[in-house]
Amino acid sequence: MNTQELKVALKHGNRVYGTCITSPSPKLPGHIGQLGMDFVFIDTEHISIDRQELSWMCHAYKALGLAPLVRIPSPDPYAATMVLDGGASGVIVPYVETVEQVQALRGAVKYRPLRGQKLERILDGTETCSEELGRYLQAYNQQNLLIINIESKPALDALDDILQVPDIDALLIGPHDLSCNLNVPEQYDHPVFLQAVDEIIDKARSHGIGAGIHYWMGTDRHIEWAKRGMNMIIHSSDITTFIEYLGNDLRTIKQALGDGERAAFPPESVNI
Repeated sequence: MNTQELKVALKHGNRVYGTCITSPSPKLPGHIGQLGMDFVFIDTEHISIDRQELSWMCHAYKALGLAPLVRIPSPDPYAATMVLDGGASGVIVPYVETVEQVQALRGAVKYRPLRGQKLERILDGTETCSEELGRYLQAYNQQNLLIINIESKPALDALDDILQVPDIDALLIGPHDLSCNLNVPEQYDHPVFLQAVDEIIDKARSHGIGAGIHYWMGTDRHIEWAKRGMNMIIHSSDITTFIEYLGNDLRTIKQALGDGERAAFPPESVNI
């Protein structure tokens, strides 16, 4: 999907599919492009990808018809504009908890290239864009998506207010951080966690924006949540899938040959 198609799909509740990409290998985009996905989620919060590598990745996936959505390291408006300048189709903002953070990121993603006092006055409503400037900003930024990570109890408590901010395209649940913040770490079947997921889905869809999650523990929950209304499905990641499938194959070979198991890193070590 191109960015505009992805934006429309998220708004109207159509399901879209992607995975998390951590590798800058130039061979990977071509293979990912054959898997029937609509976008890729490129993580720079937990993965060290430099600015030039990231730009090449964004342009490669975009050329294949896969919108590159980049998670920035922090809720920093300048980091958001940087990845958009590098070719990202959208910005995923981690660990957002306040309306003020969302407004600042809205300014960075939807009002480029404005900055400084003029942008602040427009965002707080003390200045109105001229008709000419308004048309320019809309055209300049119509391909930019703003996706907010919901990963904590304060974010849940502020969710109604956050959703009053215009121009959000989707809410994305960070299950690992959210479960920890809710005091049920990695307990993805816990009623407290499941209730939070349902609340986020319901509130996002009631405001006409996408609801998503990045999840890697099998497929059952993805299917269940999609039936509840979640329409942005980010399944697993390149590194998680590699470790899972290679590990399974090696265990099968060792068992067949009678070789013992060596100590391995636990699955939790690849959570991103």
